[in-house]
Amino acid sequence: MGTGVEVQHGFPHLETVQGALTALYRRLSPDTVRTFALSVLPVDVAFSDEEDPYLGVQRVAGAMVRHLRLPDARMIVSFREMRHAGSVELAAGPEYFIELNTRFKAHRRDIGAALAHEVMHVYLHRLGLELPGTRDNEILTDTAAAYLGGGWLLLDAYREDAVTTQKLGYLTPEEFGYVLAKRAAVFGEDPSPWFTSPRAYDAYAQGLARARRDERRPPLAGAGRLGRHRYARDRRAAGHSAVSVPAAEGYAFEGDPLRVSFPCPTCFQRIRVPVRGRLRARCGLCGSVHDCET
Repeated sequence: MGTGVEVQHGFPHLETVQGALTALYRRLSPDTVRTFALSVLPVDVAFSDEEDPYLGVQRVAGAMVRHLRLPDARMIVSFREMRHAGSVELAAGPEYFIELNTRFKAHRRDIGAALAHEVMHVYLHRLGLELPGTRDNEILTDTAAAYLGGGWLLLDAYREDAVTTQKLGYLTPEEFGYVLAKRAAVFGEDPSPWFTSPRAYDAYAQGLARARRDERRPPLAGAGRLGRHRYARDRRAAGHSAVSVPAAEGYAFEGDPLRVSFPCPTCFQRIRVPVRGRLRARCGLCGSVHDCET
């Protein structure tokens, strides 16, 4: 965060992001995930130059608490000099102490983004949901924030020009765009009108394109011609073998009679269906239904 910071781009953490989405659906249930159909609105985190920073930061933290339905959690927020954007002390509660970088006193429009990440830490802590290792757990936190309606702020906080660079969170800008696109596919919510950063628009567009590729992988019916040809070749090979035939597209054949497994494009739980032509497959985890050509 700040001048001269090199921003990583692309999708280097994509496998961990997808695993985080699976873990989120497993811990919350699809019904609970669907209660987050509305994102945090820009008006909820707006911060004027005239507002007292200490009172304003408590107000925005309260908006995050209400969004995540943590009525018995109290966020005590302060500022101090630090390298990172913020930190939170994950104790038993009900009070949680959050510290934000003093830089946010002058860059108030990004306070909501910093708090989206830190309050999500509290939410996941109270759920008992974590991934092994600090890096993966931070990626889980960013993914959950974006998927449950607060993380568009983290992408909007990404700015980069010839003089300064700012990016909050552990995901790349494109990965934030990817998770937001996955959310948009489920809830029909387009976050792009809320972006104030031009670079956020670009990253979201790239993430959206990558997310749509997941919906065009065989054996899904939306697969392209080359993918279908490759799938047919692998299917023929599997018909003459007693072992699974893994493929680069993520599907695999197994058993007799032959079945194919592939990752659900919504939650990435593996779906297993018979190889018997056109069918509709329902994911056993998130409940999404997909047209397939097996």
